Amino acid sequence: MVDRPQVTAKMSQYDPAPRYPVCDGTVLAGWAAAAGALAPATRVLAVDGPAAVDWDALARHLGAALAATRPGAVTADARTAVRDWAGVRRLTESEVLRDDPDFAELAGGSLADLMDQQALDALAGGTGAAGEGAGGEAADGPALRVLVGPGAALAAGVDEVWWADLPKRCAEAAVGKGRGRNLGAPAGEPPSLRRLFYIDWPLQDRHRDATAARIDRWVDVTDTVAPTSISGQALRATCHRLADRPFRTLPTFNSTPWGGHWGQEELGHNPDAPNTALGYELIAPESGVLLGDDPGRCVEVPFQLVVALAPVEVLGKDVHERFGTSFPIRFDYLDTVGGGNLSVHCHPQPEEMRTVFGWPYTQHESYYLMRAGTHSKVFLGLREGADLDAFHHHAHAADTHGEAFDIEEFVQTFPARAGQLYLVPAGTPHGSGEGNVVLEVSATPYLYSLRFYDWLRRDAADRQRAVHVEHAFRNLDPRRSGEAVSRDLVQRPRTVRDGDGWREELLGALPDMFFEVRRIAVEPGHAAEQTTDGRFHVLTVVDGEGVLVETAAGDRHFVHCAETLAVPAAVTAYRVQNQGPDLARLVKAQVV
Repeated sequence: MVDRPQVTAKMSQYDPAPRYPVCDGTVLAGWAAAAGALAPATRVLAVDGPAAVDWDALARHLGAALAATRPGAVTADARTAVRDWAGVRRLTESEVLRDDPDFAELAGGSLADLMDQQALDALAGGTGAAGEGAGGEAADGPALRVLVGPGAALAAGVDEVWWADLPKRCAEAAVGKGRGRNLGAPAGEPPSLRRLFYIDWPLQDRHRDATAARIDRWVDVTDTVAPTSISGQALRATCHRLADRPFRTLPTFNSTPWGGHWGQEELGHNPDAPNTALGYELIAPESGVLLGDDPGRCVEVPFQLVVALAPVEVLGKDVHERFGTSFPIRFDYLDTVGGGNLSVHCHPQPEEMRTVFGWPYTQHESYYLMRAGTHSKVFLGLREGADLDAFHHHAHAADTHGEAFDIEEFVQTFPARAGQLYLVPAGTPHGSGEGNVVLEVSATPYLYSLRFYDWLRRDAADRQRAVHVEHAFRNLDPRRSGEAVSRDLVQRPRTVRDGDGWREELLGALPDMFFEVRRIAVEPGHAAEQTTDGRFHVLTVVDGEGVLVETAAGDRHFVHCAETLAVPAAVTAYRVQNQGPDLARLVKAQVV
């Protein structure tokens, strides 16, 4: 069954599966349709993609489909051309974090570094070991050779390249359940989420983006038995079209031990899951975009691929020069309604993020309170004069001996107020209390929560959840304490622009943070004029029924409450029109 959101939303008309038309092509369903689109002159087909794809099943299904159109096709497995596992690990693990159970340095280099090029070329040329469907000459000439697996497109002599993509939420689920396989790992090696996040994904993403111009068919294998696909020409044309118009990514929610139920009850996500803790509205490394007119026949493409194919159009020239093809802002939800407190944690300081974890910029965050419980809190910053040695001692005792302590002896709390923004620069201890819906408007890195204390919470296996005491205290910023927290991190809104029936407020900005958060308020029947000024915007409707966003080029996109919209830099001028009966408010973020 295809892993798409199947929900009934309660909040207004929230759309859990936004989709966009395919340009210069159509969506094909099934392996037979894809096989039928293979160019007759193709003699070597490379089917590349992420390691977590079920490549054995893919080879079987594709081989069966090709039997009708290309009898005698020979399949070879590119994974047999990977260097030995010990060598792969040496190439991809840093000394500093080699034995760390939770974190790894973001992998550098390229997928080609892990491949034995001579062996790979031999597989494509027919002298290597053949897999499923091995055979000789077809009746009308040389048999088609199909090379499948990560790195297949790197082989010499390839005539056609297909990319078999598995959305990252599916890869994470497969690896988490022990079914997936890590990049370069031999059969039987237990899969690791740590390697998936920090090593496989960056290597595979760079390889995908470098291959994008050569892709002849994009195959969405969310359902390996019944995939959907579009041509490479349609893929590139559609991504360039998206880069010129506002669009949404596919929202998803994950469960965690502290999660709440707002996402289930109000947005209709994951009704059978334990909770809806983390809502990914737009997180560039994981988000996808659905393409297709028929909701039952869509392909999903990574948001990051759209950026990679049109970086200046999406990001803007200055942002592209500063961040490359990394989309540097993310929007997500933290749902603790009916759940528990988040851990109290911090994120790496900029230098540590670069030198230890491998990201060129750090994880500055902010919390916008969309909903707040009656007695709910936000944990933020150190108390004036907090005894850091005692804090360190208690955190260690909680981790190693299960000894609870009062975190509020060391960390401040603020009343959770709906509509308030709380800034969280790197190194600041923080966490949302139970009963809140936080719209987290933050820098894109999202896998580096360094926990001081997690309330002795247990995971699904009834083990005490991991904390990262030494990482957290090494990155703790003592400047974020006392009165400076309320003065600098809990700012009052101030109007920066206004017009007939609308205003735009600056909610929060700091010299240390490269983005700022604003809020647009539009009265019923009015419209706020906006311009990107050469850099992208991200918008979320936080109050009201929704707004119509209309660009100078005539593109129109209705955005309902709780939905998030990416506005590429190339859009230039646009209007935010409130067609509902109540005041509409939108949170807006942009690079400064």
